[in-house]
Amino acid sequence: MTVWSSSPSWSSSRWLIGAALPAVALLAQPAAADPQVQSRKGPTLTVEGRQFRDLDRSGRLDPYEDWRLSPEQRTDDLVRRMTLEEKAGTMMHASLPGAGSGANAAIGVSADGYDLARVGEIIGQRGITSFITRLALPPRRFAEANNAVQQLGEDSRLGIPVTISTDPRNHFQYVLGSSAQSKGFSQWPDPLGFGAIGDPKVVRTFADIARQEYRAVGIHEALSPQADLATEPRWSRMTGTFGSNPALVSPLVAAYVEGFQHGSNGVARDGVMTIVKHWVGYGAEPDGFDAHNYYGRTARLNDRSFAAHVAAFDGAFRVNVAGVMPTYPILEGVTIDGTPLEQVGAGFNRQLLTGLLRDTKGYRGIILSDWAITNDCGPGCRAPDKPQGVRDIAMPWGVETVSEAQRFEKGIVAGLDQFGGVDKPAAIITAVRAGRIAEARIDDSVRRIMIAKFEQGLFDNPYVDPAAAERFAARPEHQRMADAAQRRSQVLLENRSGALPLTGQRRVFIYGLSPDAVNTKGFTVVARPEDADVAIIRMEAPSEMLHPNNFFGSRQKEGRLDFRDGDAGYEALKTASAHVPTIVSVYLDRPAILTNVRDKAAVLLANFGVSDAALMDVLTGRARASGRLPFELPSSMAAVSAQDPAVPDDSAKPLYAVGAGIGGAVRLRR
Repeated sequence: MTVWSSSPSWSSSRWLIGAALPAVALLAQPAAADPQVQSRKGPTLTVEGRQFRDLDRSGRLDPYEDWRLSPEQRTDDLVRRMTLEEKAGTMMHASLPGAGSGANAAIGVSADGYDLARVGEIIGQRGITSFITRLALPPRRFAEANNAVQQLGEDSRLGIPVTISTDPRNHFQYVLGSSAQSKGFSQWPDPLGFGAIGDPKVVRTFADIARQEYRAVGIHEALSPQADLATEPRWSRMTGTFGSNPALVSPLVAAYVEGFQHGSNGVARDGVMTIVKHWVGYGAEPDGFDAHNYYGRTARLNDRSFAAHVAAFDGAFRVNVAGVMPTYPILEGVTIDGTPLEQVGAGFNRQLLTGLLRDTKGYRGIILSDWAITNDCGPGCRAPDKPQGVRDIAMPWGVETVSEAQRFEKGIVAGLDQFGGVDKPAAIITAVRAGRIAEARIDDSVRRIMIAKFEQGLFDNPYVDPAAAERFAARPEHQRMADAAQRRSQVLLENRSGALPLTGQRRVFIYGLSPDAVNTKGFTVVARPEDADVAIIRMEAPSEMLHPNNFFGSRQKEGRLDFRDGDAGYEALKTASAHVPTIVSVYLDRPAILTNVRDKAAVLLANFGVSDAALMDVLTGRARASGRLPFELPSSMAAVSAQDPAVPDDSAKPLYAVGAGIGGAVRLRR
């Protein structure tokens, strides 16, 4: 299947040129059998020759402990036993704090594991049982750390297991708050690279492998995929998307969900919950400024462009995605059923969550807010005069002037089930006791969250085998498939005079890649381009540091997309191309303007996260770059400034159209 088949400008046979990746079958769930039951601290029960966990230590088998019952039956029994405090805690999705001191440890970035004393307090006193992990430990240590968290869950009154989530871990780009650093996980192209390949089977293969890697170390929930459309070229979150058009994005998102959840009927027992995001319209940010920041708190659409952004999520709904995360920004210019949207962020917008998502789309899963939407945004958040710290992070867009407690209440009324990045259940408890929120409404959210835990088997065995995690991590056969995707996802835009493939014992000048990767192909690396036969230049798309005091703005790519004098990679290109034919590979985390690069390059490649080895395999003809651009590449910054941030691929006279790529023009070496 190719999601590009409806386009008249190229054929599916050209799009899929190149060796297919080996498939990893989505294994069918085994027939009903006794699950493995494991406790580390609490007792177990033997009933009719079968093992069960005695989670509340009552000495009898309660319905919620009985794996023979359905997740729904077990959940109904559990919710009846829970206190209001435990229910309110369930609606928090906090951060697992890291060991040590400082701001990074507070949000979970630590080389020493978790602060287990702090975790125990959060679970035991606040009833919180969902957390994001930001650790980047080797697999055995990671599994051991997550097991230690589960033991703290086992200590709680009802023995409720912990759901551990993560930002993406299998790609090249790392931005704190958007992705996680990778250790022991196979490394694949960024999602845009999957968009360049355009094959749902490849995405499903990736997601199935990542599912196994996540579960091996004790991770149960993927805070991904992004179904956002890459419509504003300057937007910093573009690399996490699959491209600009819903006809491309929706099938790839569906394949991602199927692979992670291990099927199309919801999350399987050995699956990983996926949280599709960001509902909806996030990519339409004027100037590309991101809504993690006060200055990027609005997106601009109209009803027609909004419909395209909504359509990108349809694939996820078709395969029963477990969770949806609302977007941060206030959506300007949109009406639903003739009524303008309330000018608040999506996490507070009942029209978007209860109206469009629940009622119109029929979605019945978990709605998890994006992080920190209930926090106060003071002067240090709005207009920092010094670098922001984690305490300045807040995204309460449209409700900045109401109290924190009112934000929790408004989010619940809008339709939220969980609040991301916070650990303050007291406001919910107060609202229920004061009669402002019905406890039955809280029960609805708790049911959805607990059903997912039961579906994944966490109540019966939340533990993993650290030795097995170490053996499983980054298995060579998995990385071989990831490497194949890296090679295939590259987009060949120019190959003048048959410059590829590189053959013979050439002298090569390089910039931005490892000499070892070049030497291993039989070439000699030289220090000066005038001594070379050919040059290879690796560059990143340009950007600017426009908001150095903003926590996210200082970490995100913003501003211009064109190469200018003084840019280090561009200077290397000018120097090299003055002497020898020059090969250029540009990392497109955003759609760079290559107008003054194309005329200097004998070969021009786009990539979306590739190793030096995968690049050299393509350059030497051992593999084919068969990718197609998942968005257009504009010709100038003036064209970028004039386009509509909500509309895909609408800049004037693009240098390369969406779908561009030479494909099979390079002879493969055998």
